[in-house]
Amino acid sequence: MASVSTGSTNDGRKMDLLRFATAGSVDDGKSTLIGRLLLDSKAIFEDQLAAVEATSSAKGHDYTDLSLLTDGLRSEREQGITIDVAYRYFATPKRKFIIADTPGHVQYTRNMVTGASTADLGLVLVDARHGMTEQSRRHAVLLSLLRVPHLVLAINKMDLVDYSQEIYDQIAADFTQFATKLNVPDLEVIPISALQGDNVVERSENMKWYSGPTLMHHLENVHVASDRDLVDVRFPVQYVVRPKSDEHHDYRGYAGQVAGGVLRPGDEVVVLPSGMTSRIAGIDLFDREIGEAFPPMSVTVRLEDDVDVSRGDMLARVNNAPKPSQDIDAMICWMTTNPLRPRQKLAIKHTTRSARALVKDVQYRLDVNTLHRDSATKELGLNEIGRIQLRTTVPLLVDPYSKNRTTGSFILIDEATGVTVGAGMINTAS
Repeated sequence: MASVSTGSTNDGRKMDLLRFATAGSVDDGKSTLIGRLLLDSKAIFEDQLAAVEATSSAKGHDYTDLSLLTDGLRSEREQGITIDVAYRYFATPKRKFIIADTPGHVQYTRNMVTGASTADLGLVLVDARHGMTEQSRRHAVLLSLLRVPHLVLAINKMDLVDYSQEIYDQIAADFTQFATKLNVPDLEVIPISALQGDNVVERSENMKWYSGPTLMHHLENVHVASDRDLVDVRFPVQYVVRPKSDEHHDYRGYAGQVAGGVLRPGDEVVVLPSGMTSRIAGIDLFDREIGEAFPPMSVTVRLEDDVDVSRGDMLARVNNAPKPSQDIDAMICWMTTNPLRPRQKLAIKHTTRSARALVKDVQYRLDVNTLHRDSATKELGLNEIGRIQLRTTVPLLVDPYSKNRTTGSFILIDEATGVTVGAGMINTAS
């Protein structure tokens, strides 16, 4: 999800929202880092901090265990690891933030995919003592597959290697070389100590050799507005609004979240899949009319003509519309213990449209550590990622995931249980 106006600063400038996901191996310090960000940005209440200090003391620590601020499950606190995706919210005078603290274990890959799927920025932590690990590479690959546009490598625990510039340079070089194999448009490498606070919010006095930004400065200033697709109009209709009250007797609006482009009153649009055209009569946001709507705003669009529009339809530009497709080529992250196999039948949900799908073929399984494509494997197990071919019962209005992360993604659902079993990223459709 892209940046969106969510408030104003004291001088009247609009604030925006940054979603970022953390990733890293177990014990690299993700939860501690988030705790440090929350603490140093004054996002922690005094009673919360007191409770964490008391728990830390009861555990016998001689320091405040900031990871307790984010590891919310009892099993996480007992093991000292992150299992579920923990979402945290905080704000500075410049920007608001939503953090997805994702787990590092390989068996929780699906949780990481969920947390990173809407992120503007991916934050990969590595332990300065261990350098690049298999999990570090796997997380970088996943963030690349999910088309997270900005990546930060935070080299943590620099205090345990005497703040060595040589170690920092080596890890930075290793990761940068590996990132050349991936689709990483923006990479920043920052040496930090989450426990001590070096280069997290305040600049470190122990690493004067480092001239780059602190982590907080980078998070506050990284430019994400241009990551949005403001050209290709995509508006999946979620709900038809018909109040039928005396005050709004003839009101008919189409509610949904803008997935791409900019909508303005007077614009000509086509309703898909019917192909009927009309013009936008007005755009409503809560109880007021607005002059334009852009991703990811949730609005109600009114049309000049009384055309047939229902849930699952999409508004687009007349000469720039997605082609309805039933044959889908996609990368899939499989999320259940029962393997994905050819000829399997599943429910598919794409934006606001639902259908049934048949798995035509499993082309290969991707080894996310080495990027090797195993074409001999014709099934995908739990947490595995691979490329598949689907055939849907009705046409879907899709774009490549590289073009639009909303209209280019879908989920697969087991019809018998209603459980989400797969998350997909569309390569091509026909």
